This record gives sequence, structure tokens and C-alpha cells, in this order.
Amino acid sequence: MNILCIGDIVGRPGREAVKYALPKIKKEQSIDFVIANAENASGGSGLIPKNADEILSFGVDVMTMGDHVWDKQDIFPYLQENQQRIIRPANFPEGVPGVGWTIVKAPNGTKVGVINLLGRTFMRYNVLCPFRVLESIVEKIKTETSVIIVDMHAEATSEKVALGHFADGKVSLVYGTHTHIQTADEKILPKGTAYITDLGMSGPYDSVIGQDKEKIITRFLTSMPHKFEVASSPGTVHGVVVNIDPKTGHAEGIARLQIAHGG
Repeated sequence: MNILCIGDIVGRPGREAVKYALPKIKKEQSIDFVIANAENASGGSGLIPKNADEILSFGVDVMTMGDHVWDKQDIFPYLQENQQRIIRPANFPEGVPGVGWTIVKAPNGTKVGVINLLGRTFMRYNVLCPFRVLESIVEKIKTETSVIIVDMHAEATSEKVALGHFADGKVSLVYGTHTHIQTADEKILPKGTAYITDLGMSGPYDSVIGQDKEKIITRFLTSMPHKFEVASSPGTVHGVVVNIDPKTGHAEGIARLQIAHGG
């Protein structure tokens, strides 16, 4: 089966780019299932229910989040009410809104397990160990399906690479999100797990990781605080398509994609 994973959706330009590109990608790549990181989809930081529903209406099957999951408090009840369709990092302590993993049946009948994790290196939250949390969740999902996708939302490339090798043979795909810059290291690891360090960003490409260039440059020049604003340039969708054997859960191919809105 072919699974499309979409990098961090940033603001309105990102949402519009996904709306434009998704039908085209689905048709051309024979996509069976779609996962998108949506933690920056509302104003460039956080997610509100209206935008969450909008993204699902485009044909996204599961949304993952990251360190901006708590930025918009309106999403808290939504996380509780839509636990199959939206997940937050699984390694937050118990008692926070939402869940960190889900199993959803694709239209072709195959069940897909999706896990969201948050890195600990250079990140602002004191979360549980993503490696140990991953291991415990995989055991639960394996009772229902061999197809398991992991969104590792982290800053440090070393932490993402290490998790990829740790998960090799245990899951179908480990991909990184958070840095908004697509990496060129897509591969299939020795035991059958596909891997890429970062999917990139689905948002305004003519920007500084989705934000207005001039405001970011001014902050670097002056070291003074300036309110960030999502850039207004057209969005580009970044992500990967991975082909997975649904019986074994092993990846058979992985390919990066970049599609500009209107391109």
C-alpha cells in the first residue's frame, strides 16, 4: 500500500497548498492513506478545531501534532473527541488531553497504526523517553496490524536518526518533523523500516521556515523581540510517499515530494 506523509502544515498558505495538491498526489501516486502534521496550521502556531476539520475534509486520514499542540486551548476538547483522527505526542505525561497513537482502517481495508512522539534534545517540554514509549506502544499495535508509522517531532537530527535505527524492523516508517526543512536522506534501513530525518514544511516556501523573512532577519540583526507572522507567499507541500507490504509491515520504497501551489 502507498502512504503519503505530509510535513508541518503552516498557516493558511499551507492549508491551501494541501487542499490544492492532495487530490493530484492521491491520483498520481495511488495513495491509500494520508497522514499530516498539523501543529502549525492555525496562524503558524497551534491548531484550532475549525482548521482541523478543514484539513480532514481535504482527505487527510490522521493528523499528528508536536510541541505547539498546547498553543491554542480550543483544541483541548477536540483532542478528546476525535482520538482516532488526531493525536498528540505519546510521551507527554499521563492526564493531558488526547492520545498519542491510533489505529485507523484505510479505505482498502488495511489497518494503519500511527504514533506521534516528541524529542527531548533542545525541546521545551520535559517529556518521557520517546524510545521506551515507542517500544511499549508498538507491542500494543502489533496485535492488530503490522503497518506502523511514526512521526518523531524533534529538533536534533541525531535524536531522530537514533530513533530510526532503534525502531528498524519494529515499524514501517519513521519520519521527522519540526525543523520545516526537508532532508535528502530518505532510505530503507537494513531490517525494513523506511526513514527520513525531516519531511519538510507544507507552507510558504519563500520565507524563513514559514515566517515573514523581514521580521526574522530584523530579529537576528537587533536581538530584539518581534512578533512573527506567517509569510504570505504561496505554499509548497513537502512530504514522502512510502510503499509498504501490508502483510509484513516492511517498507519497499520511499520517495520525497515537493509540490508548489499552482505548480
